[in-house]
Amino acid sequence: MSKFLHTKYDSLTPYDTSGEVESMKGYIRLNTNESPFPPSPKVMSAVLEASRGLNYYCDPECSQLAAKIAEMFSLKPSQIVFGNGSDEILNFLFMAFCEKGAAFPNITYSFYKILAKFHGVDYIPVPLKNFRVDPSYYKNVKGRTIFLANPNAPTSLAMPLSEIEEILTSNPESLVVVDEAYVDFGADSAVTLLPKYGNLVITRTFSKSRSLAGARLGWCMTSEETAADMRNIKNTLTPYNINAMTQAAGLASLDDEEYTRKNIDMIRMIRGNTKSRLQEMEFEVLDSSTNFLFAKHETISGEEIFSSLKKYRIMIRHFSNPPAISDYNRITVGTPEQMQIFLEIMRGITKNAKQ
Repeated sequence: MSKFLHTKYDSLTPYDTSGEVESMKGYIRLNTNESPFPPSPKVMSAVLEASRGLNYYCDPECSQLAAKIAEMFSLKPSQIVFGNGSDEILNFLFMAFCEKGAAFPNITYSFYKILAKFHGVDYIPVPLKNFRVDPSYYKNVKGRTIFLANPNAPTSLAMPLSEIEEILTSNPESLVVVDEAYVDFGADSAVTLLPKYGNLVITRTFSKSRSLAGARLGWCMTSEETAADMRNIKNTLTPYNINAMTQAAGLASLDDEEYTRKNIDMIRMIRGNTKSRLQEMEFEVLDSSTNFLFAKHETISGEEIFSSLKKYRIMIRHFSNPPAISDYNRITVGTPEQMQIFLEIMRGITKNAKQ
């Protein structure tokens, strides 16, 4: 580091994106939970058209997107705030609402911990129970903002809405953030709870089910008062955070729900088939409501499986920490062709391990 860096950033641990882009060309990428399918053709046309006006600033309020999402979810546009990916929304939330601290599962999306440390937020890592969130563990957070990925990553498990509601009712003085990055793949959205709970924030993304990870577009839905607070933060720091082409891409995606639903259904079908084939190879595979599987083999370590697949230019995601998941790997659902290759090589790895 340079001698000019502020000392408060001496010990930063950035989010790990190693090996996720340029260095992985030629690999089968089953490690980043992207959609294996391209965006809708309508998206491509809309982006091209929007590019013709790049000499002008974009709409800082994403007005057309806000109106469309409000219509879809029976909300007001004033309840919606957009971010450069849902990660930026999470950043605004940690900045604005974590004065009393934060609480989130000890095994979950690692960005929560990174943001807490970055902003100097005191946080409680709440243990899971059999890899599931237990609402009873969140009854004494003392005003801390609660972050829950539902479905959770990397465990792939979803909470029923009754349990989310239990956390909301037992923490009326806490903001409860439900991160629904993967909700389209099999979980129930908490959006139905918004009219009842003023302490609820729901974050969503176009990265997963809508094939727009590279566009960086996310949003949150909450009360008008909380949204106004977040909009003040956003407009102070990055008023033009969603560029014109990304706004056009998002709007075109929302206008082609048939394409999105077709891709979701395909991913769910491939997910089920892959799970069955892995179980035949003596893998333990958790139930999944996401576009990935969380699995471990009965006898082969997670690290060995990760390293073996990498030799064949197949990338999955291995977690060495915490130790409770070190034998598990997270496997993104790819195209049928990609998963066939993955399963054939995985079959060879498990067969050789027995010899």
